[in-house]
Amino acid sequence: MSQVLIVDDDPDIRDVVAHEVRRQGWAALEAGSEAELVAALRQGTPDIILLDIRLPDQDGLTIARRLRATSAVPIIMLTGMGSDIDRILGLEMGADDYVVKPFNPRELIARIKAVLRRTSGKPMGAAPSEALDHDCRRFAGWLLDRTARVLTDPSGNPVSLTNAEYLLLEALVDAPHRVLSREHLLERTHSYDADVFDRTIDVLILRLRRRLEPNPKAPRLIRTERGAGYVFDVDVEKV
Repeated sequence: MSQVLIVDDDPDIRDVVAHEVRRQGWAALEAGSEAELVAALRQGTPDIILLDIRLPDQDGLTIARRLRATSAVPIIMLTGMGSDIDRILGLEMGADDYVVKPFNPRELIARIKAVLRRTSGKPMGAAPSEALDHDCRRFAGWLLDRTARVLTDPSGNPVSLTNAEYLLLEALVDAPHRVLSREHLLERTHSYDADVFDRTIDVLILRLRRRLEPNPKAPRLIRTERGAGYVFDVDVEKV
C-alpha cells in the first residue's frame, strides 16, 4: 500500500486530500507544519510527499531543498495563485511536480499516480545490482543502470536522482549527439496531460547539469542548442 504524506497547515485541505487518497486504497499521513513533517519522517519514509509552499514555521521551498539533500522521495508542491515563480522555484529546489491551489482533487490524484508510476517502486541512488542482464549505459565514465534506475559516478559512487531528473537523463542517453526539443523532453518526463511549460525543462536541465558537469556554468555533456533544445554531446556505450 502506497503511503502519501500530506503537509499543509489547512486542516480542511488535508481532510479533502486524505479522503481522496484513501479512496485510492492508499494510506494518508498528515502534517500541519515542518515540525510535524519531521516527526512523521522519523516513523518512516512515505512513497510521496504533498508539500504546501506556505507553512507556519517554514516555507515549503526550504523544506523541499532540505529533503532533496538527503532523500529522493518524490515531492509534489502545492502552490497558490498559479505563480510561475513559485513553480519554477519549487522545481529548482528538487520537487518532481506541482499542483496549483485551488485544485481539482481528481487532478491531484492523477498527478500522484503519474509520479508513483514513474517511480515504479524502485529506489533511486541505491547501489547497483550485480545482475548480468541489467540494461546499462556508460558515458564519460558514468554508468546508468536502467533496470535498477541507478546512476553511478566515475568513482563508483551511486548518485541520487529525483524521478524527473532520472527520466530526463534517460531521454538524453537514448539520443546522444541529437538535438532534442523541449517539447520532446517534456513528453519524456511527464506522462500525463498537464499545464507544463518550457521553463520546466530548463530547470530540470540545470539540476541535471549540477549532478553531472564538473562546471555546470560551462557544460560539456549537456549542450544548449539555441532556439532548438538540448544535445547530449557525449558518446554512449551499451554495457
